[in-house]
Amino acid sequence: MSDRVKRAWGLAAALALVVFIIDQVVKNIVEHHIVLREQVDVLGPLKLTLSHNEGVAFGLADGGGALLVAITLIALGVVLWLFARDPARPWMWVATGLLAGGAVGNLVDRLRHGHVTDFIELPHWPPFNLADCGITCGVVILLVIYVREAERAERDS
Repeated sequence: MSDRVKRAWGLAAALALVVFIIDQVVKNIVEHHIVLREQVDVLGPLKLTLSHNEGVAFGLADGGGALLVAITLIALGVVLWLFARDPARPWMWVATGLLAGGAVGNLVDRLRHGHVTDFIELPHWPPFNLADCGITCGVVILLVIYVREAERAERDS
């Protein structure tokens, strides 16, 4: 394994760990300081509202339980497989770290509590958490990587 590949794996793992730790610490603080469904005004339209989500990101597929754990593990496996194919690809370590950290953060919640702790609320949007932010940002980065590669391949052909 080249130094570049080792570095990419190390960076992805470090970012995943940071996302996971921040997510879990903030969820713990919220659980201990905000009552379920209580709204705390933060800034403008941003509110903190403690809710327990038995579904996936943004309250989708509520009550999936074991199926959602399995889907999470499969999705995490796919992300790691994509990363393993070319870990030195620019920005791939960022996408992988964000996705893995977010997925593991929500997976730990689901396994420990039977639900995911959500607390960030914006108007006209279901409550979400920092793990969801990591997952969403990771997916966006992956899409940008693959769209740019497809455009480059099309231009070069």
